Amino acid sequence: MSSPDTANALRALLAFYAEAGVASFVREEPVNRLAEPAMPPATAPLPAEDTPRAASEPAPSRTLAARAPSPETPQLAPIPASATSPEAATMAAREAAGSAATLDELRAILDRFDGCALKTMAKQLVFADGNPQARLMFVGEAPGRDEDIEGRPFVGRSGQLLDRMLTAIGLDRADAYIANIIPWRPPGNRTPTPQESAICLPFIRRQIELADPDVLVCLGGPSMQTLLGVKEGIRRSRGRWHSYDTGTREIRAIATFHPAYLLRSPLEKRHAWRDFLAIKKALEEG
Repeated sequence: MSSPDTANALRALLAFYAEAGVASFVREEPVNRLAEPAMPPATAPLPAEDTPRAASEPAPSRTLAARAPSPETPQLAPIPASATSPEAATMAAREAAGSAATLDELRAILDRFDGCALKTMAKQLVFADGNPQARLMFVGEAPGRDEDIEGRPFVGRSGQLLDRMLTAIGLDRADAYIANIIPWRPPGNRTPTPQESAICLPFIRRQIELADPDVLVCLGGPSMQTLLGVKEGIRRSRGRWHSYDTGTREIRAIATFHPAYLLRSPLEKRHAWRDFLAIKKALEEG
């Protein structure tokens, strides 16, 4: 048995933890705290612990004893797959993406994947458009409203501008393969969170590997930073050539302005035109 001094020290330590906001102990199995409500309603009973304390067992402290569940308290509902931690979802995405042998399989896997909460808020998956056998591939950040409705990337005003830019260098959609890092529209066209991008990154990397283009074009700063690892802004980094490892070989990659940005800043089109001329030259040399 422990001495009275030891017991008093333990009680004092538990009281300190309770005052600091500690409401539960570490368990043998992980618990997703993000899936639990931040504050239960005033009239709702407190959620039960996995293993209720026996009635005869003394409470460790007066403060923590007030939080002890009663046997009648209902258990929390199971955590849905979409509420798993970002780390677990990212690992699941890597395994799922790596198992795809073709682009069709990758699309089917994305249709079944529930690790990204954006899927529950979007109308449908926006996987790709254009020619998957093309030597040129464009990757943007995320679909917008028009893309969410049609299920194809770059079909709104941004897509129309991209089509005109391709036409200006003698190409069209049949000469390019187009996708986004995020295949589901964020609500309100908001910027995807870093966690959402990290979860979807294995899928776009596998998509690039399976498409195997000769030239990869990142449309906008987020795509450039995610795929090329460039930390500078798009205005300073656009037009520079990089080497991108598809997983099977090294290909040439370049970043340019996103068409949506060019619609807001028409004066930047002159820089985008130079980038597209460089893309045309790279395809001709290749």
